[in-house]
Amino acid sequence: MLQMAANEGRDIMDEASNRTRVLADELFGLSFADLSAADINQLEILIFDQISVALYGATTDWGTAIRRYAERMTGTGQAQVIASSARTVPAIAALANGAMTHSYELDDTHDESMSHPGSVVIPAAIATGMEYGRSGQDLLAAIVAGYEAIARIGGAANAKDVIETGFHPTGLFCGFGGAIAAARLRGLDVTQTCHAWGHLLSLASGAMQFADEPSGTAVKRMHAGYAAHNAVLAVEMAASGVAAPELALDGRFGFLSLYGENANYDRLSRQPNAPFEIHQISIKPYSCCRLFHSTIDALENITDGFSTNIADIDKIVVRGPHAHADQHMIRRPTSVMAAQYSLPYIVGATLVAGPQAYDAYGEAHHNDNKILELADKVETLHDAEIEAKFPKHMGSGVDIMMADGSVRSQTLLDSVGTPGRPMDKQQVMDKGAGLTASAAPKFDVEAAMRAIEGLKEDASVSTLACLLEGALPEEQTARQA
Repeated sequence: MLQMAANEGRDIMDEASNRTRVLADELFGLSFADLSAADINQLEILIFDQISVALYGATTDWGTAIRRYAERMTGTGQAQVIASSARTVPAIAALANGAMTHSYELDDTHDESMSHPGSVVIPAAIATGMEYGRSGQDLLAAIVAGYEAIARIGGAANAKDVIETGFHPTGLFCGFGGAIAAARLRGLDVTQTCHAWGHLLSLASGAMQFADEPSGTAVKRMHAGYAAHNAVLAVEMAASGVAAPELALDGRFGFLSLYGENANYDRLSRQPNAPFEIHQISIKPYSCCRLFHSTIDALENITDGFSTNIADIDKIVVRGPHAHADQHMIRRPTSVMAAQYSLPYIVGATLVAGPQAYDAYGEAHHNDNKILELADKVETLHDAEIEAKFPKHMGSGVDIMMADGSVRSQTLLDSVGTPGRPMDKQQVMDKGAGLTASAAPKFDVEAAMRAIEGLKEDASVSTLACLLEGALPEEQTARQA
């Protein structure tokens, strides 16, 4: 029986055609020369967005805690810790910077994979690029490869099934993208990168239990940090010669066998002439679960820009996928994270304070009677048509029943910031300006964007150090002179 099992394993390895290596080989073959002007512009938007979001996240209690941890780990390494002058080894910088980027539900989202690629790929890539003296062009190509890996692996695994089972896609998928980016910048070859993914197979994790409890939820902030850390750690293990399975994705006990109940292996391949997955990214204008951004936009539209008297609202029904009721209906959150994941609280806070009032999710507002009274009026209803398009389109329908018997309704498939309704560079810079006004007063958005735009001219990744610290590039240069 043991011999039969061994033979079966060998047969499967032969028949699998090693899709893991095919994907790694393709992503290693991607170069800066393959990127169009539109690709580069999108990369500049994504990098700027994640850095400004991280600077804001660094001001939270949990962001401060992880930053201070990273600062205690200094002594060797050239990787910059965000909102700090400290430098450390890449794995620790990726841990801290990934967690801070993921710290307030403002980081970018790949809807199909239901994950947050930017808070893993960009911290892992920048940390590794700084450590090994890589160029801006190297960094840009590596980030594209990282987003591609996450989108394809997450799409192949069928993220909707994965999250319904109770796994968190960011923790589960995104390390593979962080690893391919770090592997390229570390100078690994394709075989070593497959070994790095083999290590990731044993490191990938992330549970949705945080969504089922009203407190103890700060661990969710760490999921991107853990994934970025594990990505860099896996690359370092592979670089050190520690072997790992080469069929990490498509082996008999590989990632897609373990987590992809209805896996689509063909999704690992890029369709002919398809744009890079960086163009399938949603930028988040609101600091709550991505699933409810369409709810917020619909609320704005049917309340005439939130001008409706909330006292006249009798009931609010939000229509959408099963996920609404399964993981997002805690009516009395007692942590910021739980509030940002609670459909009733999000609706109440948005109607009371507006969608840009990020502090409305803070604990000081959790007993706000106006918010809670509205939250208690929220019901969720499954909508089969919206479900059929989920998660590529995170749509929702909103029906507001007014006290006078009238009903206001709207269904939206695409919210502001999605590929269907994208935010342009200036809008993302405006978002960053709002986030950093108090979080990083020395951060000049115009100067920051110029520094990021300089990456395509092959400036060193290390030129981003001043941005991560939150200071003006000109000031950083003056200090170094």
